[in-house]
Order: sequence, then C-alpha cells, then structure tokens
Amino acid sequence: MSSVFKAIVNAFRDLVRFKIAWIIVWPILVATFFWFAIGYFFWDNFSELTYQAFSEMGIGEWLKNIESDWVAVSIQSLLHIIIFVPLIIITTLVITTIFIMPALIKLVANRNYPELKREHGGSISGSVINAMLATGIFILMWIITLPLWTIGAGIVVPFVAAAFMNQQLFRYDALSEHASKQEIKIICASNRFSLWGLGLLTGFMQFVPVLNLLAPIFTALAFIHFGLAHLKLLRAENEKSIPDLAIDQ
Repeated sequence: MSSVFKAIVNAFRDLVRFKIAWIIVWPILVATFFWFAIGYFFWDNFSELTYQAFSEMGIGEWLKNIESDWVAVSIQSLLHIIIFVPLIIITTLVITTIFIMPALIKLVANRNYPELKREHGGSISGSVINAMLATGIFILMWIITLPLWTIGAGIVVPFVAAAFMNQQLFRYDALSEHASKQEIKIICASNRFSLWGLGLLTGFMQFVPVLNLLAPIFTALAFIHFGLAHLKLLRAENEKSIPDLAIDQ
C-alpha cells in the first residue's frame, strides 16, 4: 500500500503547487447547481417517483405507519438527500474526467514523468463507455442498498460506492494517454486491491464539508500519480527483462 500513500501525498502536494483554484471549484458548483435546478423544477415528479420506489421496497408503507408526521417527513427528506448527494458526486466526477483530466495529466506528466512515452492506449470512446459503466453500477449500488438505511447499515454504502466509482472512473483515464492497451490491463489487474484502497481513501474526502470541494481534483491527481508511477515501474521491469532474456539465449 506504500504506492497508494505516495500517490495521496503527491496529490496533496500538487493541490498546493498548481494554480488551479478555479479548476477545483467549478465542477462541483456546476453539478450542485444542475441538480438543485432539476430538483426545483421537477420536485413534484421526483417526489412521486421516489415514493413509488419506496413503496416497491416496502419503505412507503412503513413511513405511512409512523405516528409522528414530522418524523416521517424528516425520514423522507433524508432519503431524498441520500439520493441527491450521489447524483451530485457522480456529475462532479464525470465533469472532472471529461473536461479537466487531460490538463491534469499533462501537468503531472511534464513535471514528474517527462521520460514516459505516450502510447495512447485509451480513447475518448473508451473513456465515455467506462464513465457510463461506472455511473450505471454506482447508481445501481445505491438503489439496491436503499433498504439498508432503514436499519442503520446504510452508513457504509456511500464509502463503498465512492471507492468503486473513483477507482473505476479514474484508473482508465489516468493511463489512457501514456499506457498501451496491454499496459492498462496489466496495471489494473495487478493493482486491483491498491486501486480500491486508493478509491476508498480519496472517497472519504467527498463527505467532509469544505474539503469535498477539493475531492474531485484531488482524486484525479492521486490516480494520475498512482497510474503513471506504476507505468514507469512496469516499463523499467520490461526493459530489464529484455537484456536478461538475451543473455539466456
């Protein structure tokens, strides 16, 4: 896990080093404004759909049976927030991936990994497909685990979901410009647990007020450092193995 913590330290350092204050703030502001606007204009429809979903899961009937109206309303409002928060997080991360990731990769690569050759193993279509897959599974995880909130076990859901979303969304884009397709597969397969660990640690930041403004950029930087560092190591090992193979022959 040393590579995970090294990536986190480098990401914190870059947040201070790079003059990216506006880059840090605008994705989450755009995402928050977008979903607040959706909620404002379509609140009635959203509430009806939410209540129907709760009824299908048995939560709606349970809310009806609560004697205190304010308790039922409070629980229902909390469930609405639980739905809106991941939507904001998803939108912010996707904006970061599509619009900001290339600039961050260039900054990190030019400063820390200038010797890495760009193999362009990833593509825009691959990034879009990966983002759609990550988003779909993320939303499905929240929907399936909604009943867990009624028994208190739902508190672990945001962290597991954030860990999945972060590692699934950023691991591909962090490597897509520099690594070949085969190198992307090797790094992702051989560092599966480390990527989940990095996703979980960066995910914690998304739920801390004020710090969550930095979370998308911080997460992107951490995965860029992790991916490029492992790509550098992989290529060094491959270069070392070639002379050894020649000697054996």
